[in-house]
Amino acid sequence: MTEVAYDVDDDTVAVVEDTDLPRRLKDQVYATLEERGDATVDDADELAKAVEARYLDTRVDPLDPVGTVSAQSIGEPGTQLTMNTFHYAGVAEIDVTQGLPRLIELVDARKTPDTPMMTIYLEDEYATEREKAHEVVWKIEATKILALGDVSTNVADMRVQISLNEDTLQERMITPEEVAEIIQDNLGVKAIQQGTQIEFGPEEPSYRDLLQLVEELREITFKGIEDISRVVIRREELDDGSEEFILYTEGSAFGDALEIEGVDASRSTCNNIHEIHRNLGIEAAREAIIEETNNTLAEQGLDDVNVRHLMLVADMMTNRGEIESIGRHGISGSKDSVLARAAFEVTVNHLLNAAIHGEVDELDGVTENVIVGKPIKLGTGDVDLRMGSTTSGSGRAD
Repeated sequence: MTEVAYDVDDDTVAVVEDTDLPRRLKDQVYATLEERGDATVDDADELAKAVEARYLDTRVDPLDPVGTVSAQSIGEPGTQLTMNTFHYAGVAEIDVTQGLPRLIELVDARKTPDTPMMTIYLEDEYATEREKAHEVVWKIEATKILALGDVSTNVADMRVQISLNEDTLQERMITPEEVAEIIQDNLGVKAIQQGTQIEFGPEEPSYRDLLQLVEELREITFKGIEDISRVVIRREELDDGSEEFILYTEGSAFGDALEIEGVDASRSTCNNIHEIHRNLGIEAAREAIIEETNNTLAEQGLDDVNVRHLMLVADMMTNRGEIESIGRHGISGSKDSVLARAAFEVTVNHLLNAAIHGEVDELDGVTENVIVGKPIKLGTGDVDLRMGSTTSGSGRAD
């Protein structure tokens, strides 16, 4: 018998363990009995059997068309989604794609979302002290030269002159010497640094080369992650009533962000499912698809879609170990049935290729049986019924 950490007697454990419930529900039954305190073995038996009956009633019956039901469950409310590509998600005016465009992004498994973002949680003192939290901000947000000071060009002397802001340097924890060294490494020029003043120019006097150097200078990332254009820091209240600083970013570089000291890798996330797959694996990507789809529907007030339908979609997209889109380049285009593939898109190509390669369609799915006019192998369509005769002559069903 499985040991439990709840304060209930052995008879109660025996009653609950004897049911056909998964461990999670058994633990909830134990927790409920423990809360009541005065529950008898009969009470435990009654509660466990009631939960078991409800659990068995909610399970899918054999031969149920779960895929069709899931498609309808998500597709019907999906027609109610707004077409607004952007809206302010209440996160300090960070643009986030929502509604139908976001749902399409997810099921198409787009490599890069229209508005990539990360939600970064911090740990220990970084989550509670503003100065510590800002240290993480400057390690994440890309710092360009225009954030550190003013840039001007001296056409007469063919020099680029930079006047750094001392307060900004101190705030972002970078020195003028470091700025000059980064310029030299990236542009291949000799940078002369005196105090907060830096100047350099092309090797040969050339107005075109001078302007080229200025353009390249503006693209250099002096600190932080190049793909993160902005970080917003907010103090928010958590479910347990405590408050901590949370960072929201425009742009995402999930792997790089997780390596930064002070970032809580166990809670941080991003809206790019491919980045989650690369850094945390396929199971994490599956969870992200479920979570992102659920949140997209909930944002539109359509949170009554059963999460099991979203789980089925996520399972289909990830069950081969890679993230596949739901389309002709993914799941629909890789079905075993020729007719099912042809019914989706590029019909002639599928039929022609199948004929060339001598493919055989076993007619196992819904689509191909509808095309050829056969009963689909679901529900009563998958049950064989035949009449047999007895010696007395009366008919019976075997």
